[in-house]
Amino acid sequence: ITAGPTYEAIDPVRFIGNRSSGKMGIALALECANNGAKVKLVLGPSHIPVKHSNISVYKVESASEMLKIVNIHFKKSDISIFTAAVADYTPKVFSKNKIKKSDENLTISLIKTTDILSEMALKKSNKQFVVGFSLETENELENAKNKLKSKNLDMIILNSLNNQGAGFEYDTNKITIIDRKNNIFNFELQAKSKVAKDIILKIIELNQ
Repeated sequence: ITAGPTYEAIDPVRFIGNRSSGKMGIALALECANNGAKVKLVLGPSHIPVKHSNISVYKVESASEMLKIVNIHFKKSDISIFTAAVADYTPKVFSKNKIKKSDENLTISLIKTTDILSEMALKKSNKQFVVGFSLETENELENAKNKLKSKNLDMIILNSLNNQGAGFEYDTNKITIIDRKNNIFNFELQAKSKVAKDIILKIIELNQ
């Protein structure tokens, strides 16, 4: 399971990041662990403590660090859930010293990060089950279905920033699950711990 944001360093002080807290991914890790699974949690910057005998936590900061750890463990995984809000871009150049403020405007060149979900889904065997997340603000269902197909996923969880109480930083979430056959399962707004239970139950159901 990947969880949390990634921070892409500009200089020793500043970074490009997002508002992900890691709450959803951590809830999923705990739910899997409570069901007896041995979980590898690759966790971006998050202040939430994770303690469970069935969970091994690998703390990372950048997209490249997350990719490195995921690459090590993916082949041996039965189920992979990619919850992390990985930065799509990272600064082309890292300044070893703090960039000083000046009277001039500052332009930062960005380059694409590796799409971890796509990379892993392309490598997966027929026995592996890969789940992605799709956070949308418009054309939500259409975009999630396209992502499900284009990234070769077995299941995708859609949530919308247009739904009050859902998305980054909240303790609640409202999701829609879509499987490979484009079956759609809608859920009401509820605590992320309850959302995690619904997601894991659906994964178990689809793997029977």
